Amino acid sequence: MCGIAMIRLLKPLEHYHVKYGTWQYGFQKLYLLMEKQHNRGQEGAGMACVKMNMRAGEEYISRERALGSKAIDDMFAKVNAELAKKPADRVADPVWAKENVPFAGEVYMGHLRYSTTGKDGLSYLHPFLRRNNWQSRNLLLEGNFNLTNVDEIFNKLVAQGQHPRDYSDTFMMLEQLGHYLDCEVQKLYDEYSKKKENPTEDIERELNIGNILKKASPDWDGGYAMCGILGHGDSFVMRDPWGIRPAFYYTNDEVVAVASERPVIQTSFDVASEDVKELKPGEALIIKKDGRISVEQILEPRNVSPCSFERIYFSRGSDHDIYKERKKLGEILTDDILRKVDYDVDHTVFSFIPNTAEVAYYGMVEGVEKYMDNAPQKFNIRHPRIEKVAIKDIKLRTFIAQDAGRNDLAAHVYDITYGSIVPKVDNLVVIDDSIVRGTTLKQSIVKILCRLEPKKIVIVSSSPQIRYPDCYGIDMSRMSEFIAFKAALELLKETNQENILNEVYKLCKAQQDKPKEEIVNYVKKVYEPFTDAQISDKIAEMISPEDKSTKIEVVYQTLEGLHKACPNNGGDWYFSGNYPTAGGNRVVNNAFINFMEGKDKRSY
Repeated sequence: MCGIAMIRLLKPLEHYHVKYGTWQYGFQKLYLLMEKQHNRGQEGAGMACVKMNMRAGEEYISRERALGSKAIDDMFAKVNAELAKKPADRVADPVWAKENVPFAGEVYMGHLRYSTTGKDGLSYLHPFLRRNNWQSRNLLLEGNFNLTNVDEIFNKLVAQGQHPRDYSDTFMMLEQLGHYLDCEVQKLYDEYSKKKENPTEDIERELNIGNILKKASPDWDGGYAMCGILGHGDSFVMRDPWGIRPAFYYTNDEVVAVASERPVIQTSFDVASEDVKELKPGEALIIKKDGRISVEQILEPRNVSPCSFERIYFSRGSDHDIYKERKKLGEILTDDILRKVDYDVDHTVFSFIPNTAEVAYYGMVEGVEKYMDNAPQKFNIRHPRIEKVAIKDIKLRTFIAQDAGRNDLAAHVYDITYGSIVPKVDNLVVIDDSIVRGTTLKQSIVKILCRLEPKKIVIVSSSPQIRYPDCYGIDMSRMSEFIAFKAALELLKETNQENILNEVYKLCKAQQDKPKEEIVNYVKKVYEPFTDAQISDKIAEMISPEDKSTKIEVVYQTLEGLHKACPNNGGDWYFSGNYPTAGGNRVVNNAFINFMEGKDKRSY
């Protein structure tokens, strides 16, 4: 779930110097767009700038990348340190700055990395850069994406005569786009060089970005929102035809701004939500060097499935629609929660697991209030009892931490508010946005909540049971990671149905070498013998403390509730197993085979 940002200044740097007091307007806006998307990636960051109309022999592309959770600050501090070495009066001059200092240009891009490949290091940080001595053949590329068919693209590149030096999806997309970019530039050169000695201006004016994207993108199976900048100043943003990954943009007469989330642009430019447009599935926003802006349909939308996890967890809750949707996710669960505490609202404390579940918590509390308003004679209290029971000590999201450190982090990331409930008397209801691995629950949250000695703890997930790998941008790739899958395995064992595992394994192996379009998700059969409630009860048992001193129960959102709360984001493959692209079925097929063969590796 990487974060993307792009800024295209539509006027000369002198304009921003006069109006805003500095030519660094675009550079500063890039910082805001990146910092406000820090939630989308903590493993590293990168940024780049292209200067237009530079003299030959002068550098016109600047790029910085840094590793770690403080990468944004590190990069901008490095650039500012370079600026500080120059004479202050000269740096303030936009004309001099453009010729003499890095990141004094018209086109910017920034990226926050959240790895789904397990690969780390500076070379894996976006933006990627494809260099060439022709300005128009230089290509900077960044994105929030994951492709399921890298092998197919690799083979196609080789068949074209290329010799790829890496096997990552980013590199494949870079080289595939670069190939068609080279072809397009060469075609224009051949045409215009017959008329004049130097056809550069004609090539840059007529270069058809949409045509390049249309030739490269049909091969891409997966979710993506990508930004690209060409060395002479053309730029583009494209969204996958399934609408899996999000992209938003804002334009006025001074700037074009792009980000992964709407409120990021709203806050950075102080504009209303209706001023920020969402790029639709299969569309590309194209900005030419001369300032022409267009939105072009590159691929026709198909099986549109915007990722629901964006609404539940990854995107900031400050978005107008996401805020309402998260509240609705909590409210919908009210009846199921009250049944778990026998409707004893007088002796129940409601709380949440910080931080992303807070908005769903508000919805849950409002749902309880509505119930109490309809039957006030039942209760000795006027309002639900609410407390901030759990406190997050470390500002790091365990869900997106690296595998090696996630378990240790989970055990120490939370603390509790002592005295917030009456021991042995009160029930405690805590809502979280999701229960994926159950690691944080078992190793940390349940343990510390039990110290309060509640009569019962009800753990609530505002999302449904996560049962299948994601392959479009969330690091959930192994079947063994999912506590819902582990619960199903336990139930199969207890009911003497373990033969189902072997049957599914044989079905998966039989289709392993088939084209991805022919693969069926047979892993669904593992869950078919059991109801959602049976799996939830088994999960509750698995996360309960060994001494069983406190009864633990679990309430999950239903698929129906999810779609009711988030009607415009129907992508639910990690819950339902219904993948929007053919490559998704291949990923779940491989993930199950890896599990059965004891291979602890990613399935994509």
